[in-house]
Amino acid sequence: MSGSQYDIADIGRLTGAAILAILPQIEARAEEIEAARRMPGDIAKMLADAGAMNLSKPESLGGLELSPLEFLKTVETISEADASTGWCVMIAVTSSLASAYMDHSTATEIFGADDVITGGVFAPMGKAEDLGDHYLLSGQWQWGSGSANCSWLGGGAIIFKDGEMQTFENGAPYHRMLYFPARAAEFIDSWHVSGLKGTGSGDFGVSNIKVPKERSVSFVADTPRETGALYKFPLFGLLALGVSSVALGNAKGALDEIKSIAIHKKTPGGGRAMAQRATVQVDIAKAEAVLGGAFALLESAVEAAWEEAQQHDEISPDTRARLRLACAHATEVGAEVCKTAYTLGGGAAVYSNNSLQRRFRDAYVATQHIATAPAVYELAGRILLDQPVDMAML
Repeated sequence: MSGSQYDIADIGRLTGAAILAILPQIEARAEEIEAARRMPGDIAKMLADAGAMNLSKPESLGGLELSPLEFLKTVETISEADASTGWCVMIAVTSSLASAYMDHSTATEIFGADDVITGGVFAPMGKAEDLGDHYLLSGQWQWGSGSANCSWLGGGAIIFKDGEMQTFENGAPYHRMLYFPARAAEFIDSWHVSGLKGTGSGDFGVSNIKVPKERSVSFVADTPRETGALYKFPLFGLLALGVSSVALGNAKGALDEIKSIAIHKKTPGGGRAMAQRATVQVDIAKAEAVLGGAFALLESAVEAAWEEAQQHDEISPDTRARLRLACAHATEVGAEVCKTAYTLGGGAAVYSNNSLQRRFRDAYVATQHIATAPAVYELAGRILLDQPVDMAML
């Protein structure tokens, strides 16, 4: 695989050329990224300088405010070079969506710099005591992807007041995402995993830090300050779209690689190229078909949701469900394609320095993300069958 495969037409406007120029270096350093178990700081800086972290940041803050389809194609293309790098970009981009909910001055303080990198964990693993104009926050969050390169982090927290847990109107625990400088956090070396090793998704924690209330958002209860169509798009749909974008890009990289191997590698004894074997031809053709189909389904679902976001204040439950379904399906298909590439790679693919087995492992870790995990099929199915469902997480 070489840098020439990357097509500027496939990724977002304005920042595409700058990102494309970095991808061959990222691909060449993929093994280094995995060994480091985090994205190296110089690569993070290059991507930030190229605007890769600003894809979904509001234009009012100097961001690109790209459409979801441009977001998909940009993250997918970066993930063709290295899935861990694409994942870190995806997390930084989706984290910046909080800026659309904050008042302009606070959003500028946190997200205003052109090269800022932010991250965080939505899951309410923290506890925040309401003390009037600020919260007192403690907690430890898992899966802090890319956090080592961040200037600001967000952590989901259950809100308490006078020692009593607060609740939403439906009785569920009331939680908010609280943002604080990354230097306030302790980073815990907990990321010892099978795949996506280079994401640096270890734990981080804080203990009794003050967080001004204006540095918090509720993606469930708050209304975005920004009025652009992007901020009407389902938040969890965008997160799922990011995960599936990584999965698709990773699978495309694996498929391109095994096709190149099949054309140039000779079979033992026979002297024929793998590409001349009927079984290889069938497997490659099927993989190409299912991957293209998954992308087409996802693109169609994204376009439908985007059209509604541009025309209406809310996106229908059916459209949300079909978006989440397409994301889960794409992530699953991405793993299947990587398995095909890995299997066709034969004995060479089992070595730790072989990129096919890295892509295989990365693919199956992506399938474990809650936004695209198998449980999403049940969530989507309930909507498609007119059954009641909690729309807040859709």
